[in-house]
Amino acid sequence: MQLDDLENAAKLGFMWIGFGTVVGLAAKAIMPGRDPGGAVATLLMGVTGTVIGCSLLKFFYPAVEVSPISILGFSVGTGGAFLILAFYKVLGGYWFTEGETGGQPEVVRARARARQRRRINEAQLDD
Repeated sequence: MQLDDLENAAKLGFMWIGFGTVVGLAAKAIMPGRDPGGAVATLLMGVTGTVIGCSLLKFFYPAVEVSPISILGFSVGTGGAFLILAFYKVLGGYWFTEGETGGQPEVVRARARARQRRRINEAQLDD
């Protein structure tokens, strides 16, 4: 009986990994601009967003039965992952900066230099 339990746990784990990745990718596709994080961050954001989204739906609408692996679960999971990504961008200073230099002059200058290098590289590729 333990082997069956282990097999079911492995199937459930792989299902959540796949589902979390799809939900995280969907949230990143909806959010405009460059997004931080790689594959693991996308997976964790998708799984966490699904848990948050399904929990919020169940909290506000107790009569609704939601399964995370369903169309409704995908929708609220994508919304939850989108919220996580939006909070990350707001708290990380992606959209809003403090003062003229964003409170971190070295970072602002480094970003400006990186943008300038990209423009120069793009111009060289066009020639």
